Amino acid sequence: MKKILLIALSLAFFTLSSSNAAIYKGQRIFIKKCLKCHDSGQNFIAKYKMKKWKKLMRKKGKALAEIHLKSEKAKKSWKYFKSKKYARKSKHLKQFLVEYAKDSGNVPACN
Repeated sequence: MKKILLIALSLAFFTLSSSNAAIYKGQRIFIKKCLKCHDSGQNFIAKYKMKKWKKLMRKKGKALAEIHLKSEKAKKSWKYFKSKKYARKSKHLKQFLVEYAKDSGNVPACN
């Protein structure tokens, strides 16, 4: 009985720990992909509150991608927002955007 419990806890730990998003990865994505168009990075992130960022990043960031795909100004980023890479890594971007949202009180460090 103890072995089964130990195995179940181990599996739960490894499964849950690998699915967590990382703020630093989201920051890296933001720097590589978003600063091309959004020059004022910190001001852009602080444009919305946490609730708005969470809403935009639901369903693997589909709403944020749609905004960019409808905008002619965002033409440079269309390829990225259509890619599977965006869908896979959107959880990190979401974590970063929520962490440094307008109402979070946090300010991203320059890296």
